[in-house]
Amino acid sequence: MRAHLARVDAVLVQAVIAAALSFAHIHDVALAAGQDGWKAWAYPISVDLLLVAAWRRLRTGPSKATGWCWFVIALAASLGANIATAGLLDLDDVPAWLRILVAGWPAVAFLGGTLLVHSAPQPEEEDPVVLEDEPEPPAPVPPALIEHARKIATEHRTRTGRPIETATLRARLGVPTPMAEAIAGHL
Repeated sequence: MRAHLARVDAVLVQAVIAAALSFAHIHDVALAAGQDGWKAWAYPISVDLLLVAAWRRLRTGPSKATGWCWFVIALAASLGANIATAGLLDLDDVPAWLRILVAGWPAVAFLGGTLLVHSAPQPEEEDPVVLEDEPEPPAPVPPALIEHARKIATEHRTRTGRPIETATLRARLGVPTPMAEAIAGHL
């Protein structure tokens, strides 16, 4: 356990250092491209938030293409700033094309973030989880609750080799029996 914590801490420290350096590089490029004050600080935040939103879509969303597309775009912006500040670009004489890219970035980041957060990913086909032998007509249940119940039922089947019973599902979700029965009807 202690070795695992030490490994996590080392990774976390490296991630914080890398993020701080990348943040500073993006800030420096934005500042050199004419974005001063709070605007220069907003650029690295927008790049990092787009990276996080894309990474979250890659980790949790069934539709990976959108996540990869925006992850690559945000990574290119971050990597480009890191390389530009490595001495390959004269920050005192920024070319017009870079000024245009920096000026256009907020629209790109807004579009990407909006598409990542508000687009409905296409669900993957799943094997239905059978809870009990008797059919129950499904009642209206919030989709997020059904999805959570599906994960619990799948984990239960994996762990025990048996379908989850409605009473167990009710206890795990902390919902009344009629709601658990309605959820079971959806699964």
